[in-house]
Amino acid sequence: MFIKRWSASAAVIVVLTAFLLALLHLEAPTAHAKATAPVVSSGAYGSGALGSWQANTRVISSSAEVRHVVASDGVVLFGDSIAVQDGAALGRLLGHQLGTSFAQYSWAGQPTSAAVDAMAAWAREYGLPRRIVMAVGSNDIFDPPAFAAQVERALRIAGPQRTVYWVDVQVSRTDEPTAVQVADQRNSEWIDLQLAQAALQHPNLRIVRWAEFLAAHPERLHTDLRDGRHTTVPAGQNARNALILQAIRPD
Repeated sequence: MFIKRWSASAAVIVVLTAFLLALLHLEAPTAHAKATAPVVSSGAYGSGALGSWQANTRVISSSAEVRHVVASDGVVLFGDSIAVQDGAALGRLLGHQLGTSFAQYSWAGQPTSAAVDAMAAWAREYGLPRRIVMAVGSNDIFDPPAFAAQVERALRIAGPQRTVYWVDVQVSRTDEPTAVQVADQRNSEWIDLQLAQAALQHPNLRIVRWAEFLAAHPERLHTDLRDGRHTTVPAGQNARNALILQAIRPD
């Protein structure tokens, strides 16, 4: 009798053990799926999507500074995060080399459309000097086809009597996967092509050839860029600002 009872109990234990193992086998894939990182979209053009930028760092000159620059026919700059970092150094360089006043509206992460919005607001509020530097376009790699219309819009606001100096784009973010880096480069070239095409139609549009400067000596992509887009300091900052100065300096 004891042997029969033990055999029955053993059979129950075996069945329960098999049932629990089956449950664990069924649950494991679900738990693994939950732990898998979500797939991030590379966007329509391979570079991803422009994130929220409105809370990012910005450097915007005061109303008094802008009015002084317009009155003294200085230089105004509209830029993105590169200009947030490099704009003050550019202002000092222009002051020392050309004796000109300087004001800027630089906002990290902003696309060209937002910079042109700011340009239009300054034009209404203060007017604009004869020389305008546009250091934007890097954040347009996420939607390259939208860039050309913003260049045209900026030139309409500036009018034919002002000169617009536009820094071309070189972005290939080294902290992104290889496929995204390739897309960044392709989209940068797409933006620069649109800029070159606009320059053929507008004699007052002067391109500051930053991308070409870097491409002429590929080692500059490492010495002058710290992450595939922002300048190193001081090497990249000095080189880019020197190109802007060279473009603005009278012949």
